[in-house]
Amino acid sequence: MPKNKLLFLLMFGAVSANAQKVAFTEYDLKNGLHVILHQDKTAPVVAVSVMYHVGSKNETPDRTGFAHFFEHLLFEGSDNIKRGEFMKIVSSNGGQNNANTTQDRTFYYELFPSNQLETGLWLESERMLHPVINEIGVKTQNEVVKEEKRMRVDNQPYGNFLGEVMKRLFTKHPYHWVPIGSMEHLDAATLGEFIAFNKKYYTPKNSTLVIAGDLDIEKTKGLVESYFAEVPSGETIEKVNIQEDPITKELVDTAYDNNIQIPAIMTAYRTPGETSKESIALELASSVLSQGASSRMYKKMVDDKKNAMQVGCFNYALEDYGAYITYALPNGNFTLDVLLKDMDEEITKLQNELISELEFTKIRNQYENDFIGKNDKMLGVAENLADSYTFHNKNTKYINEELEEVRKVTREDIQNVAKKYLNKNQRIVVYYLPKK
Repeated sequence: MPKNKLLFLLMFGAVSANAQKVAFTEYDLKNGLHVILHQDKTAPVVAVSVMYHVGSKNETPDRTGFAHFFEHLLFEGSDNIKRGEFMKIVSSNGGQNNANTTQDRTFYYELFPSNQLETGLWLESERMLHPVINEIGVKTQNEVVKEEKRMRVDNQPYGNFLGEVMKRLFTKHPYHWVPIGSMEHLDAATLGEFIAFNKKYYTPKNSTLVIAGDLDIEKTKGLVESYFAEVPSGETIEKVNIQEDPITKELVDTAYDNNIQIPAIMTAYRTPGETSKESIALELASSVLSQGASSRMYKKMVDDKKNAMQVGCFNYALEDYGAYITYALPNGNFTLDVLLKDMDEEITKLQNELISELEFTKIRNQYENDFIGKNDKMLGVAENLADSYTFHNKNTKYINEELEEVRKVTREDIQNVAKKYLNKNQRIVVYYLPKK
């Protein structure tokens, strides 16, 4: 592509980013439920979502997997919704629904035609107000979760690589385990433990209701009041505040996977949590190294030297900490040590030399365009609003401030975070090998 055309595209991306703003109304119910409403009448759809500030980091070491288990369990039904009827109600009214769980939060949503807004509110209020948690539901969902673990982790090539990294990178903090947790822990748990977990975390005080789409603000406020005001507020949750000791020397280990034939090399560095400005700089650093075919590691190792069939890095930013992870799979008979050496050389270069202005503009616009793409859809807007309030000190306006924070990052900032965090004596190295 001619240089002048590339510059035009980069400038155009920046201009389009400036036009993106999300308007919203927010308030609290008396029971502590935080409500955020976003009106957008461009399409007759509405997203109804609830983000609970509970993830695998809220579990105990002998009862891991609870938060992910509840992602499934709270679809079982309620006092007014029979077992197996939740999803049927959604589909019969023209909607879609799902949920997901991370180390830090659980996110439920329905996407409906806008004339079914009240259906979505009723479903989520039923989930919060009086879910049915009994032995039948626990046993059923236990089998569902076990099957998911078999498919996504146990029998998936490289499916456990993140788990192998995190349990070495974190030794004290609950990030030590991944959300899927332990099936043995779920088997050993009593019904009383499940009921107690639900009573503690799935409450108005620990959640954010976001409704986005074709809605009338005042009418929606009335509907929210009628469906959620009676839910008991619940207790105030104490924030997890477990500090890890610094890593002061390189830790090298080996992990095995009986689902792979091609080995991999992985490194991980402990980094700041997602609200840190340094986290944004680390995200941009990973774009320089491995986002797209023109990125440094990809061009060097896949295109030019052809010693890797796959290479990448990413800043896995969570609420309390982050994990900066690099990985590579060899092409042919090249050794893992050769790949590690090449990845390290690119990180060292990032530490010692400023990236070019053209490269800098490109990665910033990649970030901005990705962010705008998510806000093009009602569900994406809903999740971004919930994230902003939940993880940025109750500052929902962060949804409109994030791009400005990205634009404040300088080339020097990218170099400085690479120098500060991406050093050999601050990392773990995992040789991820086929199990014989």
